[in-house]
Amino acid sequence: MDKRTVEKIALRSSAFEEGQAIPMRYTGDGQDVSPPLSWGELPEGTAAVALIVDDPDAPTPKPWVHWVIYNIPAGATGLPEASPATPELAEPQGAVQGRNTWDTIGYKGPAPPKGHGVHHYHFKIYALDQPVMTEPGATKDELLDRMSGNIIGQGELTGTYQR
Repeated sequence: MDKRTVEKIALRSSAFEEGQAIPMRYTGDGQDVSPPLSWGELPEGTAAVALIVDDPDAPTPKPWVHWVIYNIPAGATGLPEASPATPELAEPQGAVQGRNTWDTIGYKGPAPPKGHGVHHYHFKIYALDQPVMTEPGATKDELLDRMSGNIIGQGELTGTYQR
């Protein structure tokens, strides 16, 4: 995506470990709330953070997008559990949310087709050297386009879920 060196960011959740099952609470079969996330030190020069959650195992031509959130302030160290499905967030203040594949704002948890096997949910964090200049409601593709050339750090946490 970017031609410059991109620093690695540690992304974690207190709800599940890398490569492990996402608890039902955070899925379409449970309360369907976003899991708590935290990240390590961001690269010097970070002006904003973005997060995209998608499922490349979905039986669709493109990965199924579960969450798009951007313009998270550089001083934030994570996202709380159960972020509201609103275009703009109070915590962290200034963060805005985009549209998922359901064409709704905010987080929608794993809900793979029954019997389709294990799906992998990629929580991808991006440190940006400038905020994303777009209104709330951007899609994953729109956000990736707007971030192009401005990514200075990246990290990923993968969780699994099956029905």
